[in-house]
Amino acid sequence: MALPVIRKWTRAQILARTARHTDLKGFSTGLQDSHLPECEKTTYNVIGFQTPEDAGQGGVNSPVGRDASMHSAIPIQEGFNLGFVKCKPGRGVLAHNHDTNETFVVISGRWRVEWNEGADRETLEVGPLDTISFPPGCARRFENITADAPDIEHTLLFVIGGDAPQNEFTPASLARIAEFERSGR
Repeated sequence: MALPVIRKWTRAQILARTARHTDLKGFSTGLQDSHLPECEKTTYNVIGFQTPEDAGQGGVNSPVGRDASMHSAIPIQEGFNLGFVKCKPGRGVLAHNHDTNETFVVISGRWRVEWNEGADRETLEVGPLDTISFPPGCARRFENITADAPDIEHTLLFVIGGDAPQNEFTPASLARIAEFERSGR
């Protein structure tokens, strides 16, 4: 594969590909688990995350949810996506799967990442600048477990491959969502 031809880029073109952290718009809705107390979080779509064509069919969704996927700070499709999630301790996301790689980098706090479910469940605690990369087809979840600051949100960066990646909650996660909805909370 040949490298692209080097060309001149204007300041305006590069500024259109710049996202200032203070200008990012966060979303707390748009995923099936968004309304669960243990999943209260804010997701920031920085690069990419276009809505997948199959969104809404059989539980398939954008990894950042339908709301954030419509509002990318840098709406490009160049083979990867990048975002942040912020939440308080005891919060995170339910187990889910992606059709592409997902890599996490801890920005602040301590996080527990889990993979597999049931008797095969594994966990690992990670801290600032630790990185973990999950392959497609590996059920995974994350939770902020920072013990010394119960009211402080911490940040996790995530990078997901593809131009319009898809995620899907596991059967156990969908059962938890259904249980919560039946309880009428």
